[in-house]
Amino acid sequence: MTTKLDQVLYTAHTHTTGGRDGQAKSDDGHLNITLSSPGTSGTGTNPEQLFAAGYSACFIGALKAVAGMKKVALPADTSIDASVDLGKIPNGYGIAVRLDITLPGMDRAAAQDLVDAAHQVCPYSNATRGNIEVTLTLK
Repeated sequence: MTTKLDQVLYTAHTHTTGGRDGQAKSDDGHLNITLSSPGTSGTGTNPEQLFAAGYSACFIGALKAVAGMKKVALPADTSIDASVDLGKIPNGYGIAVRLDITLPGMDRAAAQDLVDAAHQVCPYSNATRGNIEVTLTLK
């Protein structure tokens, strides 16, 4: 089932050439990167690294949002170590995601409640839910 947006809040625009061994640039000039295939000697980043950075940044944003709604203080040094696996699936290739979430000094039950709530509102979580394996681990 496709979920349609009720309202567009922002649209990102990029122009990519060369695929995994190319270039990607945003229309506002903030992103201008060289791409390299994973496991090669190329000097650029790869799509899996970009996905890991995007998902983890977005998930921290979701943590901030739900902490605000719940009137809970989110630790300033909240962090996520994200891993994105690239592998074979029956009809091609797929990815799996692991987010190791650190909320220093928070009560474990309260921290888990925030993680669970953030997973429900995070755009990346909503986009991947039911499509790929996503593992959330509270450290």
